[in-house]
Amino acid sequence: MSQDPDATLRHQINELVEEEHRLERAHVGKALDGDEKARLDGLAVELDRLWDLLRQRAARRSAGLPVEDAEERSARVVEGYQQ
Repeated sequence: MSQDPDATLRHQINELVEEEHRLERAHVGKALDGDEKARLDGLAVELDRLWDLLRQRAARRSAGLPVEDAEERSARVVEGYQQ
């Protein structure tokens, strides 16, 4: 059985999601302080960047292109995408 080439990336995403959920659960019913809000915002941006990279890798794989050429895009680029 072959190793998932995106396993490390998926692990990073899972770790960030777990941290995000821990922070949110710890503050149910009360406001985050400035540092916590900044961390939560930072987690959201980093998750967007990693999900974008994972999607790039999948698209390159589907097109028969080398996935190693996919690059993590800047927060400015990724956060500027239209939903």
